Amino acid sequence: MRLATLKTAAHPFLDDIVRTASGIILGKEKQIRLSLACLLARGHLLIEDIPGVGKTTLAQVLARLFGLDFQRIQFTSDMLPADIIGVAVFDRASSAFRFHPGPIFAQVILADEVNRATPKTQSALLEAMEERQVTAEGETRPLPQPFFVIATQNPSEQVGTFALPESQLDRFLMRIDIGYPDRAAERELLAGADRREMAASLRPCASADELLALQAEVRRIHAAPALIDYVQALAEHSRRAAQFAAGLSPRAALALLAAARGWALLEGRDHVLPEDIQAVLPGVAGHRLRPVDGGLIPAETIARSLIEAVPLP
Repeated sequence: MRLATLKTAAHPFLDDIVRTASGIILGKEKQIRLSLACLLARGHLLIEDIPGVGKTTLAQVLARLFGLDFQRIQFTSDMLPADIIGVAVFDRASSAFRFHPGPIFAQVILADEVNRATPKTQSALLEAMEERQVTAEGETRPLPQPFFVIATQNPSEQVGTFALPESQLDRFLMRIDIGYPDRAAERELLAGADRREMAASLRPCASADELLALQAEVRRIHAAPALIDYVQALAEHSRRAAQFAAGLSPRAALALLAAARGWALLEGRDHVLPEDIQAVLPGVAGHRLRPVDGGLIPAETIARSLIEAVPLP
């Protein structure tokens, strides 16, 4: 599978963010760039991997480098929706109920080990992720802007996990895994400074306003009609392919195009190339396409099968 070549970004501080993050999350530049593309496209990110490979650190690093308000929510089996959204408490002084916002009211939410919570608690994220607002005590409250959910989950075969339903998975623009570092990166990790301390001392490379401007710029990146035909052909093939229980939805096709625009901006271009689609396809399609036999297919394998079956425009 052909992937886009990493190039200098049009915005220098994006280069600074990638370089700084790569100095903490060692040997994972591609995952960092995919995470940034997701953030620039106003999507939410799901990171699935075993404990201890840097999922939480990556979320903290991205929040700090953009100077965003960050909240970590540790999901557990006994957590309730009110623990996320907030709760109204009776105030004796005013003889009225006063709403106390939960941790969801932050610009970056780390939903750590989200699949350890029950489906009822997982569903508390649905409205926030889709509408960027929450409804509690009969009142709808907007969430801060920008708003970005990074959820981590452990592999489903581990003890004490509840599989995310398809409706929840579809709210995530992309899903990636971190994976083990290579030998050189792990050696540097073992011999170097504590990565959490390094993350805690980071200074922002950009501001929330600059991020909002970048997100607006991503939406203006040009996608030629032939490129849109390519996205549509990939989606249509996934719907006809016998190995998948269901194909990519129109919302998934929109997600693929949005993620490709984010990747194109990181590449320093004002237009989308087929290579941008191919670069983000595993992250966009991997958690949306399920084999008919109920097994698991690696995201890279899913993307490769689509790319090989659909000719380039």
